[in-house]
Amino acid sequence: MIQFENVSLSYGGAAAVRDLSFTVGRGEFVALVGANGAGKTTVSKLMNGLLKPTAGRVLVDGVPTTSLRTSALAKKIGFLFQNPDRQLCKPTIREEIRFGLALTGAKDAAQRTEAVLEAFGLDGDRDPFSASRGERQRVALASLIAVEPEVLILDEPTTGLDYRECMAMMARVQALNAAGTTVVMVCHDMELVLDFAHRVLVLRDGALLLDGETRAVFRNEAVLRQASVLPPQITQLSLRLADCLPPADTVEEMEAAVRAARKKGVSA
Repeated sequence: MIQFENVSLSYGGAAAVRDLSFTVGRGEFVALVGANGAGKTTVSKLMNGLLKPTAGRVLVDGVPTTSLRTSALAKKIGFLFQNPDRQLCKPTIREEIRFGLALTGAKDAAQRTEAVLEAFGLDGDRDPFSASRGERQRVALASLIAVEPEVLILDEPTTGLDYRECMAMMARVQALNAAGTTVVMVCHDMELVLDFAHRVLVLRDGALLLDGETRAVFRNEAVLRQASVLPPQITQLSLRLADCLPPADTVEEMEAAVRAARKKGVSA
């Protein structure tokens, strides 16, 4: 679906990403993690053609992004900015959603707009800027989903959201992924990554340190330490108790492991 072949990108002589090679397959849910400045957002913008590599190739369905118009990529890849206000510009939510459809030339824009408004429980006549941060993020996501992209790239999608808003946002994203949408998520919340992502790419200074299944990645403390990334707290606890308990990456798994150990007379 999206393929990086020895991709590098420099700004003013400084390398932002260095010799990246990986593939995101159709239907995957991939998280990009790393410290600030690791290159996560740069990688996500290379994926949808907002940035072009200075070396190597980024391919979408086998076609280099340098050969594709931004409008063509926008039909295939939706990008949700960390700050929803950066992609809202219309006086009503209805116009906001219809705007994205108009840009992609959708002939049934009116019908799709109303369907998305209903699905997301949004008031089409409301000014999006009068809504809460969580609601504005919902509007931004709805405007992307209306276009029906094959890939959804999320740059810190839960920043500024409370727990309820965060879970509602991620439930929608998870449902989209279950329906076949490929998801790439830039995220600093490792608990969220553990709960939702199937695969994790760990970046440091623009280079790829580790690429693997989520639980396996979070158990590689040595590499995560190099990237200044801490595993989720439950995984850290499990690693400390590895001599007496089997691996556990959720509270439920930890509870089950402790109960089993107690039955065997093992103290944990």
